[in-house]
Amino acid sequence: MEFLTRDQLEAGLDKIRDSPKDDGLVVLVVRRPAEDLRELPAEVLLDQANGLAGDSWLARGSKHTPDGSAEPDRQITVMNARVAELVAAGTERMPLAGDQLYVDLDLSVENLPAGSLLAAGEAVLRVSEVPHLGCSKFVERFGPEAMKFVNSGTGRQLRLRGLNARVVHAGKVRPGDSARPC
Repeated sequence: MEFLTRDQLEAGLDKIRDSPKDDGLVVLVVRRPAEDLRELPAEVLLDQANGLAGDSWLARGSKHTPDGSAEPDRQITVMNARVAELVAAGTERMPLAGDQLYVDLDLSVENLPAGSLLAAGEAVLRVSEVPHLGCSKFVERFGPEAMKFVNSGTGRQLRLRGLNARVVHAGKVRPGDSARPC
């Protein structure tokens, strides 16, 4: 797999910055039933206890908690679909980014500060203060330049790697549903 260069990634910034601020869409929903497995269901349920039903978030736990239990503020990960398509060099590899919801919406710190609410379909999420910075698998799948790009100063302000959130109102989510600050 040939990865994009920093110049190629930077060339996509204007399109990313044009993401809707208020009235976006859920582009893709991904369930991760086990490590390195991806399912693209037509509909999922998000709830406060389990996050995305059938996803491995709860069972996988977290290295960030003293007892290794799942971290509620990292329950759902959301990524801008335009960024995912750019780093994946197309739509086919987008789910490999590892997120559960891919939206066509401005996820920047300015548009969705920590603590703000994000409606996706029937569900409502609270944006976490915990930054979503990616992991070694992101580098393996999209290259070191992609990781540097999403975690640059601009990348962090725009939340190019995405954001962490927790479910505050349960509901169903489908590709094509509305995604908007609320």
